Amino acid sequence: MSAAAQVLFGPKAKGYTPDPRRRWVLAAIGAGTFMSGLDGSAVNTVLPVLRRELHTTVAGVEWVTTVYLLVVSALLLSFGRAGDLRGHKRIYLAGFGLFVLGSGLCGLAPSAGALIALRGLQAVGAAMLFSNAPAILTKSFPPEQRGRALGALGTFAYLGLTAGPSLGGWLTSVLGWRSVFYINLPVGAVAMALTFRYVEDDRPAETAERFDLPGAALFMAGLVALLVALNQGHAWGWASVPVLALLAAALLLLAAFLAVERRRPSPMLDLSLFRSWTFSAATVAALLNYICVYSVLFVLPFLLIQGRGLDPRHAGLVLTAQPIVMALVAPLAGALSDRLGSRLLATCGMLALATGVALLATLAGSASLPALAVALGVVGLGIGVFVSPNNSALLGAAPRHRQGIASGVLATARNLGMVLGVGLSGAVFTTVLARTGAATGAGLVQGVQASLYVAAGVAVLGAVAAFSKE
Repeated sequence: MSAAAQVLFGPKAKGYTPDPRRRWVLAAIGAGTFMSGLDGSAVNTVLPVLRRELHTTVAGVEWVTTVYLLVVSALLLSFGRAGDLRGHKRIYLAGFGLFVLGSGLCGLAPSAGALIALRGLQAVGAAMLFSNAPAILTKSFPPEQRGRALGALGTFAYLGLTAGPSLGGWLTSVLGWRSVFYINLPVGAVAMALTFRYVEDDRPAETAERFDLPGAALFMAGLVALLVALNQGHAWGWASVPVLALLAAALLLLAAFLAVERRRPSPMLDLSLFRSWTFSAATVAALLNYICVYSVLFVLPFLLIQGRGLDPRHAGLVLTAQPIVMALVAPLAGALSDRLGSRLLATCGMLALATGVALLATLAGSASLPALAVALGVVGLGIGVFVSPNNSALLGAAPRHRQGIASGVLATARNLGMVLGVGLSGAVFTTVLARTGAATGAGLVQGVQASLYVAAGVAVLGAVAAFSKE
C-alpha cells in the first residue's frame, strides 16, 4: 500500500478485513464532489462573460448563481430524508442524471432567463447529490475509517474549487462559455458508472415511515424566504419593506415547521437528533465555520481587484493558496481524527482559521501579495483541519437510519453559512464604506478589515462550539 493510500485508508484495523470496493465507492462519490466544486467555481468565474454574451444586467446574471443556491438549500433536507426512506444510492444516481441533464441544457441556453431556469433544474440534481454523498460514505466505511473517507472527500471538493476558475477561464477563452457546462457531461458519466457498479443498494426492505410532505413544504418556503432576504438585503436595504416582510414570513414558516415536526410520526427533520450535544455543537460549529469562510471569499476580491488593481486572473491565483492548502490538509486531518477524536482537531482548526483571518485583516493595508497568500494559506490550514473531524463527529452522532437527515443538516448548515457570511460581511463592508464616504483607497481597506475582524470573531465562537462537543 502506498503512503498516500495509507493516509486515506490507514492500516488494517484489528478484527477488520479491508474491502477494495470501498476505494471505488470513494472514487465515485469523490468524482461527484469534484464535479460540483468545479462547476460552481467555474460558473462564478465566467459570470462577466455570461452577462456580455447573453445581453443581460449585472443584477440579472447574479441570478445564475442565486437561483442555484436557493434551490439547493431548500431541497437538501428533503432529499436527505428521501435517501433514508428510498435508498441513498437511488437518490444519488437520480441526482447525477438531473445534474448532467441540466448541465447539457445550460450549455444550450439561448437567453439569460433560460439559463437561470435550467440552473434551477441543475440545482435539483445537486441537492440530491450533496444530501446523500456523506451518508453513502458513512455507511460504506467502518467508524474507524470514517474520518479518512470524509477527509478524502474534502480533498476532491477543494481540488474542484481550485481547478474551476483556471479551467473555466481557459475553456471560455478557447471554446466559449457553453463548454464550462459541457465539461460536466464526461465527468458525470464516469461518476455515474462507478456509482452504479460499486455503491451497494441500500433500499430499506420495508418501512412504515412516510415522507413528510407538509414539513418539506414549510421548510422549503421558510428557508427560501430567509435566503432571499439575506441575499438581497444589501441591495434592497436591510430595513426595506420587502426584506422585513420576507424575514417575518421566514420566522413564521420555520416556526410552523418546527411545530409540525414535533407532532409528525415520521418527521422530515428528526428533532431528537439535536438531543445529542455532539450533533448540535458540530452543527453550530459547521455553520459558524462557513459564515467565516464565505465572509473572507466575499470581501477579499474587492481588496485584490479594486484595492490592489489586480485583474481577475491574477487575483484568482492569489486566492488559490487557500484551497490548495485545504486539499493537502483535509485527508491528514481526517485520518488523525480517527485516532485522536474530533474535538481537539476541530477546535484547533477553528482557532487557526481565526488567526489566519485576523492576519489577513492586519495585512490588508500594505502587505505584499505573497504575504497575503501566506495568510490565506493559514486560513486554508484552519479549514482543512476543522472540516473533516467536525463532519465525522456530526455524522457519527446520528443513527444509521438517520444518516440522510444528518447529511442534509450538514449541507444545509454549509449553504446557510454561505449566505449568512456574504450577508454579514456585505453589511459590515458597505456600512464602513458609507461612513468613510470612499469606495476606494483607505475607505475600502477599512471596510475589508472590519469585515475580516468580525469574521475572525465568528471563528472564535466556532472554536468554542467545537470544544464543547462531548
